[in-house]
Amino acid sequence: MATVLISLVVGVAAGVLSGLFGIGGGIVIVPALILFLGFTQHKAQGTSLAALLLPVGALGAWKYYQDKNVDFGSAIPIALGLLAGALAGANIASSLDPVTMRKVFSVFLVGIAIYLWTKK
Repeated sequence: MATVLISLVVGVAAGVLSGLFGIGGGIVIVPALILFLGFTQHKAQGTSLAALLLPVGALGAWKYYQDKNVDFGSAIPIALGLLAGALAGANIASSLDPVTMRKVFSVFLVGIAIYLWTKK
């Protein structure tokens, strides 16, 4: 149950950030699955692609599925969270001016870069 809840939160966060910045899988979902659910890199990537399946990752997700690197128990709640989160993020983004959006996005990217640079 905790995995489903964490997966749903990851999906909502990715949806909001996708709506705000046009990002999601590689920058949000994959690191979150590794950090919060202890997924391997392959399983996180396969699960992210499955969550973003249509039309983004159908062929990639299929290959990961064949290699048993997709967790549908996490992919489905992430996909549901993406639905709601993308709408929320788009609504927030539309209320922000372009300069503020650029600054917020820049801070987000720098934060991700610092995390990835310093992670062992």
